Amino acid sequence: MPSSSILGFPRMGANRDLKHLVEGFWKGTVAEADLISGAKGLRAAHWKIQKDMGIDHIPSNDFSLYDHILDAAVTFGAIPPRYSSLQGLDLYFAMARGLQRPGSVDVASLPMSKYFDTNYHYVPVPLTPTTNFSLAANNKPVQEYLEAKALGIQTRPYIVGPMSFLLLARASKDATSGFSKLSLLYSLVDQYAALISELDAAGAEWIQLDEPHLVMDLSAQEQAAYTEAYTRLASKIAGKRIKVLVATYFEGLESQNAELAFALPGVHAVHVDLVRGLDSFERVLAIAQKTDKSVSLGVVDGRNVWKADLGHAVGLVQQAVEVLGAKRVIVASSCSLLHSPHSLDAEKAATNADLEMIDWMSFAVEKLSEVAVVTKAVNFGSQSVKEALDANKKSVTSRLTSTRIHNPAVQERLRAVTPAMTSRKSEYLTRRSVQTKLLNLPKYPTTTIGSFPQTASLRRIRAQFKKGSIKQDEYERLLKEEIATVVKFQEKLDIDVLVHGEAERNDMVEYFGEMLSGVGFTKNGWVQSYGSRCVKPPVIYGDVSRPSAMTVAWTKYAQSLTSRPMKGMLTGPLTILCWSFVRDDQPREYTAKQIALAVRDEVVDLEAAGIKVIQIDEPAIREGLPLRRGKWNAYLKWAVDSFLLASCGVQDGTQIHSHMCYSDFEDIMDAIIQLDCDVLSIESAKSDLKLLQAFQERAYPNELGPGVFDIHTQRVAPQAEMKTRVDQMKSCLAWDRIWINPDCGLKTRGWEETEAVLKNMVQTAKEFRAAAASA
Repeated sequence: MPSSSILGFPRMGANRDLKHLVEGFWKGTVAEADLISGAKGLRAAHWKIQKDMGIDHIPSNDFSLYDHILDAAVTFGAIPPRYSSLQGLDLYFAMARGLQRPGSVDVASLPMSKYFDTNYHYVPVPLTPTTNFSLAANNKPVQEYLEAKALGIQTRPYIVGPMSFLLLARASKDATSGFSKLSLLYSLVDQYAALISELDAAGAEWIQLDEPHLVMDLSAQEQAAYTEAYTRLASKIAGKRIKVLVATYFEGLESQNAELAFALPGVHAVHVDLVRGLDSFERVLAIAQKTDKSVSLGVVDGRNVWKADLGHAVGLVQQAVEVLGAKRVIVASSCSLLHSPHSLDAEKAATNADLEMIDWMSFAVEKLSEVAVVTKAVNFGSQSVKEALDANKKSVTSRLTSTRIHNPAVQERLRAVTPAMTSRKSEYLTRRSVQTKLLNLPKYPTTTIGSFPQTASLRRIRAQFKKGSIKQDEYERLLKEEIATVVKFQEKLDIDVLVHGEAERNDMVEYFGEMLSGVGFTKNGWVQSYGSRCVKPPVIYGDVSRPSAMTVAWTKYAQSLTSRPMKGMLTGPLTILCWSFVRDDQPREYTAKQIALAVRDEVVDLEAAGIKVIQIDEPAIREGLPLRRGKWNAYLKWAVDSFLLASCGVQDGTQIHSHMCYSDFEDIMDAIIQLDCDVLSIESAKSDLKLLQAFQERAYPNELGPGVFDIHTQRVAPQAEMKTRVDQMKSCLAWDRIWINPDCGLKTRGWEETEAVLKNMVQTAKEFRAAAASA
């Protein structure tokens, strides 16, 4: 009979328990022993939930204190030399966040990047020809398997597959010219074999090797490497009882890669994503039929919150059973449920709960039930779960037919968009001349990306206001005090273009979601973005519009406190789209452009209020890029048009900024240029300026602010380090178009470290100005 499976479960816990444990450990208020025991308790609770819900293949080692790709690097000893003096959690968290202890250690963190087309950030390990892989003693995958086994729960250990591990890694800047990460393949595979042998000896029946790169466009070399890797692995673990599942997700398997995946030696099952790759289903069945491999069918969406159409899912699984036989079919989530919130329990218990929207949704715990219901329906007939199937059909139909979904006025406005609405009035050089006279900024102008430290007292004020404990006038008074403090702080540091600090905002996307029509929000719908950082994505259920101004009053007030330019801070349409749970009943393009029109209204109102610098953040533009190159052009066309629709309603004198971070932008440089923003700030310090070459090669024509310090660490970057970075920028960019700014917003930092590092930043800019003036 078909068995049930998921590829991974959210780590944070029902109430972000892991976040509080880890951050407490960083602050010194949680002992290491308490962190370890608390994490162990969370794992046990999550395994029990899955077992009680009827999941047969329960994953282990999907839990992580920071990032599962970083875990794999530590498991296989891929640790850069600069961390060699550290061990244990000091080593682990230094790789993730950096570590600075005066007089003893000062190491920067590793880079951070988006995991395929998600908002989850992973830590890519740098590799060199001398990287020496070695399996860690008492390694995490084996220990967590034994941990579950001691509880009477048989799990399927997970780890990223060897090919995807190498492809996700980066060649170190210290690597010799011509170095290929794939040259390390055999030595890495040998350590995978050693790990699998240990798991086999421990009693594991299956191991899950995630190979999401199999859904990508693979070069001939990469295709050959896949075969070589699994041929070697199969030979090394020959005779072991343990079975290997190779998991693919986030897209379907196109023909050549499907043939490759089902031909991999030593692999007993292949997982396919039928939510994002439904068009590959028939092809996969035909290819699988010619092999003896099982197929894991991802029929329950692991990345969105809408209830699955269980009737449709049952039909797909039944079709696979007819072709392959019941024993060769596994019912599963499309990908790990890491990308879903934990449970709907808090939503149902909330005061003024939106019961209609809750009925449309399914979080991770509920998705376990969906997988189990589909499995039972196929094994014992639909009548065995008739009540569940009927209720599901009612919910799915309700969402598709609700009057809340469609707004004719929004649809008509979108149809009325003209090409002129996606072009600035003048080309960049003309605008630059106007803005230079109007803003009168010095060379190497300084600014920050938007947010300033969000203290516990500030979060408490917002929470009290939401609960009704403080009234509107008191809330506004308290926030205006905070804004005034932030403005004065920046003036004291002599920053050139100021921000209001975003004291009123819980999150750069959630804040706007709460103020737009057609968008809902949750009480406890948290998902992990990176490390301990969680976000609560809006839920875009219908046509989107802006009922009233969202930021104008706060920004106008901040501008009234200073004679320096004050940036209006907005989140762009693509980022709101990508960082939300989005309706699936219309093309994403339509939703993006509806959001763009709402943002455009806000931009125009900010300009009318006297705001001359407006930043429209688009860190997610690369994230939205399809995984297959054949789909890139279509996406980039509507993505660029969406940004332009949002930004092009202003006069030449209004300076439009944008910000991008933590993605590989090299492949979309033409699109970035087409955005035609006057100033673009980018994350650069954390990735060690690796993006600069792409901007140099494409001769980026507008002004650019590569970050001079990493904001994801308490470490205070010294001024000498910043000067070195600016010197590198000058070698790649026109010096008179360089801005000096952080990598990203300062929301997660403390005030003391923020002041210290911004002082260094401003002084760096002043020294370069002085040098330019005397040249």
